[in-house]
Parts: sequence; C-alpha cells; structure tokens
Amino acid sequence: MKKFINSIDTLLDESLLGVAKAHADIIKLNKQPRFISRNNPTKPGKVALISGGGSGHEPLHTGFVGIGMLDAACPGQIFTSPSPDQMLAAAQTVENGGGVLFIVKNYAGDVMNFEMAGEMLDCPNAAVLVSDDVSLPKTHSTGRRGVAGTLIVEKIVGAAAEQGFDLATCKALGDKVSQATASMGVALHSCTLPALGKPSFIISDNEMEMGVGIHGERGHETINLTSATEIVEHIATLINKDLNPQKGQTVLLHVNGFGATPLMELYLIYDLAAQFWEKRGIIIARSLVGNFTTSLDMTGCSITLSLMDEDLLKLWDAPVHTAALRWGC
Repeated sequence: MKKFINSIDTLLDESLLGVAKAHADIIKLNKQPRFISRNNPTKPGKVALISGGGSGHEPLHTGFVGIGMLDAACPGQIFTSPSPDQMLAAAQTVENGGGVLFIVKNYAGDVMNFEMAGEMLDCPNAAVLVSDDVSLPKTHSTGRRGVAGTLIVEKIVGAAAEQGFDLATCKALGDKVSQATASMGVALHSCTLPALGKPSFIISDNEMEMGVGIHGERGHETINLTSATEIVEHIATLINKDLNPQKGQTVLLHVNGFGATPLMELYLIYDLAAQFWEKRGIIIARSLVGNFTTSLDMTGCSITLSLMDEDLLKLWDAPVHTAALRWGC
C-alpha cells in the first residue's frame, strides 16, 4: 500500500484540517465532535440541511457545504458512520428557526445514528432517505443503498431551502427526487482501505465487478471485462427498466468516478450513456461528470439518471457555492 499519510489514526483529522483551510472563505471545522459547517449565518427561518457518512467518498459530503446545498456535514471515519453526537452538535449549531432536514444514505449505521440524533433534537426535524442503487432489488432486506444520487438530492433540496421552502416541503421534495433517481456502478479494481492495507476484494485483470457499492463492497456479479459500449448498455438498461422514463421525459445524467478513473474515460462513458437514452427519445436537459461520490482509490464509475421537470430544473440551476460544486454565484 502506498498512500500519502502520516498515520492511519490521524488521517481523517489531518485531511479535515486541509479541507477547512483550503476553503476557509465558505466553511469552518468543528474538531470535536467533528463536523463541517458554513462560515456565514443563514436567513432566520431557513431549513437547515445536514448530511454525512463515512469518509472516503470525498467530496461527498463535506465538499457540498455552502450556499445552495448543505449547512453542515458530519464525517465519520473511513467507511464508518458518524456518531449521533456529531449530528446533534451540527444540528444545534446550524439550526436557525426553520427546523432540520437530514439527508441520509441508506446504510444501517447512518440510518440508525441519524434517527437517534433526530430523537435527541429539541426542534422540528425530518429525514430524506436516499436509496438509488438499482444493483440491489427493491425487496432487499435492508433496502437499496444510497450512492451517487445523494448529490442530486442535496443540490435540489439545498436550493429549495435557500429559497425559503419550509421543512415539510423540503422533505417532500427530497423524497420525490430520491424516488425519481437511479444509479449503478461498476469497478475494474477495488479500493485499498488504509487500515486494512490491501484491496477490499480482488478480481483478475480480465474481469470487472458489476453493481459495486461505494464502501468497497463487491457487486452482484463478477463478469468478463468487455467494451465500454457493452458496459454502459448493461448498466443503462437496468436503470431504464427501473425508472421507465417515457419518450420526451427530461432527465439529468450524472457520470460519477470512484476516485481512480481518468476524466477521459468518464466522458466516454457519458457520451455512450447519452446516446443510449437519446435513441429512446429521452431529453438530457442537464449533466454532471466527474469524481463526486468516490470510494477512495477504486477504479470504476457509476451512472445516475434522475427524472426532471421544469421546477426541479430551476432548483438544479439555482446558485450554489461549495468547495466541490459551484455555479451562478
């Protein structure tokens, strides 16, 4: 294992110091309990948006704190849920009279700890559960995992909160976007967890893992490596079957890198995915390509499709100013 680290035990804290210093104009770090929050106060009555999860997925979630998205993010250790006291402290810091909305990826630890924090809060609060990973069936015992679609929920609901939508409306909007979003990933090589010192799973040079999770989990099948066209066809077909977009439907297409895939390849994947849906009469109204929901140094990517309407597009286009996503400001 080759990593730019001093110590496995201090990696997260040192990284967060770097994040806070590099973006000191918009965010600040609370060291204990750990959370990143906005530097500047929000309007009284604004719904406070908080998300979080295990580290290793950067820039999710700390990179999305700022105007038009999150008010705070709670990072746990690598691939480990943050604790309820982190979420509670973050909520108490950023709540400004409008209540708190937690945006939670569907992983058991995240769900449990955010629920505990919500129960301890003495202000109105609610949660949006993101479960966009179609590599798992809807009937899976713990439900589908929340993956790259989380960014889309955070951006759209973040814009709504910034514009003064109330807690109930933001919650309903988040649920709507989550249910209209589907993702699936594929990996050519796994990631290496610093604490483990070796890849989380091994596949040969002529294989790929279809349907991987963002915590280094294996997918639902190991198959022979094939062309980019066939890979996209496989993933897009499953997403299309799940969402069933009709001809003329406007969508947002997001191709996300897992940390070690060059942009050259990600843009190739985007073009192929765009062709897949354009041939079916789907209108790709917005797009996003890059490393946004990563899995440390995993070589792979995911494709996300989100059904849009005019109101959702306006919220997507609304100004945002965060470390990792910014336009219109």
